Amino acid sequence: MRRSTVIFILLFVVLAGIYYYLNNRQEPADITVTFEPEEVISYLFEASNGVPTGIQIESKDGAIVEVARDASNAWILKQPIEAAADQGSAEAAASQATTMRVLDTLPDIDLDVIGLKDPNYVLTVRFEEVERNVSIGVITPTGNGYYALNADGNVVIVSASSVDSLLNLFNNPPYLETPTPSPTATETSIPPTPEPATPTPATTTP
Repeated sequence: MRRSTVIFILLFVVLAGIYYYLNNRQEPADITVTFEPEEVISYLFEASNGVPTGIQIESKDGAIVEVARDASNAWILKQPIEAAADQGSAEAAASQATTMRVLDTLPDIDLDVIGLKDPNYVLTVRFEEVERNVSIGVITPTGNGYYALNADGNVVIVSASSVDSLLNLFNNPPYLETPTPSPTATETSIPPTPEPATPTPATTTP
């Protein structure tokens, strides 16, 4: 076989291979990355308000419980009576107030139907520079939240567990438990036993 013929055949094979490759290669699949929007979590009181310095809850019947920080930053009970407060319980209530999660916002709803025209409770939370008032109505039909009127005048649904935890402050005011002194036995003096009287001898008259 002539050399030129061999070269021609080899060139033909190479070109055929290139043609085959170009026509049969797989195009890279389009990769589409879908990012689901992150759930936006909102709270009844914004973090920008700061740390609570006082909490007051007033029920529909006029009963009030209130705790506040004193000059030394310690919690004290102001209502229903003024007394020392259990620091752990009061601090837990303050932390709960800042994590009351809003589940939904409801525009254009009758306040009377959801118990906000005459709310069951009015919650007042004081911060260093601002005071926020929130009305709390009835629980939702699903039981997962309470209807509330927030400080901006919007009707929202607040997590039932967070509301119940805070209302526990109302049902069980955080009195500081003081140890009750044990009764001490009092000594009772026993009077001495009287000695028997000596009989007087009888005298005989002559």
